Amino acid sequence: MSRRNWKHLRANSLVHALRLCKEFAQERRNLSVERIADRMGVTHDSLYKWLGTGRMPAILVPAYELACGCHYVTDWYAAAAGRLSIPMPTGRNAGQADLLAVNSSCAAALQLLTAFYADPAAANPAATLDALRTHLEQVAFHHHNVARYAAPELEL
Repeated sequence: MSRRNWKHLRANSLVHALRLCKEFAQERRNLSVERIADRMGVTHDSLYKWLGTGRMPAILVPAYELACGCHYVTDWYAAAAGRLSIPMPTGRNAGQADLLAVNSSCAAALQLLTAFYADPAAANPAATLDALRTHLEQVAFHHHNVARYAAPELEL
């Protein structure tokens, strides 16, 4: 069985997002549903019900994502509202590999976009959207990183 690339997975529904969080916690953090529920302060029966129906109370979503160690539910909410969710920069310097990744994602996105506009019927819209989203996320990350350098935060 091949390992999932968790960084590039996107949920297509709220139930799928909840299940992706659970599967991430099981695979990466070795957490059972009972341990996740314990960390959230709820019963495992309630958590199983919410995972099955997708009707988790919104106030518990941050606790669920913190317990699981990922943010698929929040990202799905943003995408469902037509928004792009960008992780905040850590303030580290970008290496050559990071800049090459931005360059290659731009080239891939432009290639798919050119093919889409040349013949929309033959193009793959899902792959084009995914490439554009990846490139926009990378550029926005570096934009925010440079903006933080230009206006540093004051330590209290």
